[in-house]
Amino acid sequence: MEGDSVTLNSDLTEMMDDDLIYWRFGDENTVIAEINVLDDRITVYDDVPEGRFRDRLKLDHQTGSLTITNITTEHTGDYQLEIIGQTLTSKTFSVSVYARLPVPVIISNSSHCSSSSSSSSSCSLVCSSVLNVEYQDKNTYSCVLNNPISNQTTH
Repeated sequence: MEGDSVTLNSDLTEMMDDDLIYWRFGDENTVIAEINVLDDRITVYDDVPEGRFRDRLKLDHQTGSLTITNITTEHTGDYQLEIIGQTLTSKTFSVSVYARLPVPVIISNSSHCSSSSSSSSSCSLVCSSVLNVEYQDKNTYSCVLNNPISNQTTH
């Protein structure tokens, strides 16, 4: 969900002395982060592609896992981890990010009534409103309708 953080785990408990780790993104396999343990160098390329990762990438210095903070829908895509060391390891992660937006809800209520004073009298009341229902924590949504004429409230 937009605004959350996601961690892509390398499954390493710790990096080896000769490990070289690359994190890549997208169809072009653009390098977004690398760790060179031998040179004691950690580099984050958060300006590529198009600066979409600026100030959002965090690397775990012990495991090489990558965390993307405050994620948005433009971070949806495939991420590839490549570890070059005593063996060559490659993992692909597919990340889908969903927008966190108010959900428009249309509510219609129809009532039919008849008058007892005259058999031909009848009335029809149709009301319709558009409400913005906002996402709240724990996947709950809330909507309350209040009818001031009959003094009724519906949840």
